[in-house]
Amino acid sequence: MGRVTAPHQVPPVPPAELPTTLGGLRAAGHHYRTVKQELRDNLFARMRTGGERFPGIVGYQDTVLPEVERALLAGHDMVLLGERGQGKTRLIRSLVALLDEWTPVIPGSVLNEHPLHPLTPASRALVGSAGDDLPIGWLHRSMRYGEKLATPDTSVGDLIGDVDPIRLAQGRTLGDPETIHFGLVPRTNRGIFAVNELPDLAERIQVALLNVLEERDIQVRGYQLRLPLDLLLVASANPEDYTNRGRIITPLKDRFGAEIRTHYPVDLELELALVRQEADLVAEVPEHVLEVLARFARAVRESPSVDPRSGVSARFAIAAAETVAAAALRRSGLLAGAASDGVRGEAAVARVGDAVSVTSTLRGKVEFESGEEGREIEILAHLLRAATAETFRARLAGLDLSGFTALVAEGTVIETGELVSSAELLRQVGTVPGLAKALDRLDLGDAPTPEQAAAGVEFVLEGLHLTRRLGKDVTESGRTVYGGRG
Repeated sequence: MGRVTAPHQVPPVPPAELPTTLGGLRAAGHHYRTVKQELRDNLFARMRTGGERFPGIVGYQDTVLPEVERALLAGHDMVLLGERGQGKTRLIRSLVALLDEWTPVIPGSVLNEHPLHPLTPASRALVGSAGDDLPIGWLHRSMRYGEKLATPDTSVGDLIGDVDPIRLAQGRTLGDPETIHFGLVPRTNRGIFAVNELPDLAERIQVALLNVLEERDIQVRGYQLRLPLDLLLVASANPEDYTNRGRIITPLKDRFGAEIRTHYPVDLELELALVRQEADLVAEVPEHVLEVLARFARAVRESPSVDPRSGVSARFAIAAAETVAAAALRRSGLLAGAASDGVRGEAAVARVGDAVSVTSTLRGKVEFESGEEGREIEILAHLLRAATAETFRARLAGLDLSGFTALVAEGTVIETGELVSSAELLRQVGTVPGLAKALDRLDLGDAPTPEQAAAGVEFVLEGLHLTRRLGKDVTESGRTVYGGRG
């Protein structure tokens, strides 16, 4: 699981030592292998050496990845089934790293034909006439990946190919194979082709893939083509799409060698690892705040008020962490603008109070049950409070925090909030017994900055409130006031 990144569009320059002619390729001892043989050999080699096989994939080491490895070793095309935001596309794209870094091609071939295994009549004639003097090119593995998001308007021509009217206008006859404009699938020959959200593909278009998966060839209108395509076909789908938006037709499902179920992170540590890896944070977000957000995402996913068929994407926790970091950066900028000359600027460090904003900004990422209409923010706010209390108990259980409750025992109040500076919050608290131990439990170090200490203090205050040891009010100006429960 993880963030999806676009494949490279500009390949690196081939090393100078690679052969430049067919004769040089033969002299170097190069042997033709199919894509599936490449993947099998390279995967097995990395297994034997302990090399990284699926970089950037988090949470699947003991579940999904062994199934993917078995499918690759068996030479099976595969379909990944799972709810949204489970990293299916990221996993598919990571397969490219198991291809050879460079592979020889016949220059100008739209089908990436191998010099030792030409497919088209024109390429076979070229190899026959030029022999060992045939110039060859080299294709980087980043250019051996093709992908199509299945949409209802996708045509057979997009995937497989169609007659090119321009070539007909140039004088070629209708029966000439040179008049064919090949689609995405044949253009990814000798590579990996992915169809995302396969059930969204119209059933009559899915039929066009039957031959690709079984006979490994294609049909374009009335042309008699027998091109033994060499590729790995991988598809992704959401399980509920079989009934909601469409389905994978039975003959096509039968042709996939492996059907692999993906899932969300199975435990909190994996959820946290995913957020740490994927979130692009514009400010410091302490570990305890990230833990609150990870627990929040898991609580939303498990809530009976949320439609389980839709799922809650891993992007929910990632976006929440980025939103909280942005709130901290906003506070830093506004406080700097309001400060007088010579006043130290506020470093951007997120606090647990900054998480309140995610309940409104991220509600669009969650599909609620039909009976919960109008209560979406209320439900999310409740789950966020529960996640905060859970983190408080997990981090600070058994710690003597009576120094904080004693602060407000005589009617004193502590104000915090979105635009309350760290210095102001720490001034109100002063020296509190147990604060140093609390900050240590929150992994804020032996010498936290004022901003980090303020983040720890606010978390303690909120946790004491949620465990019914402090009172709390929110003023009209948006400030949060902690005081006694009386």
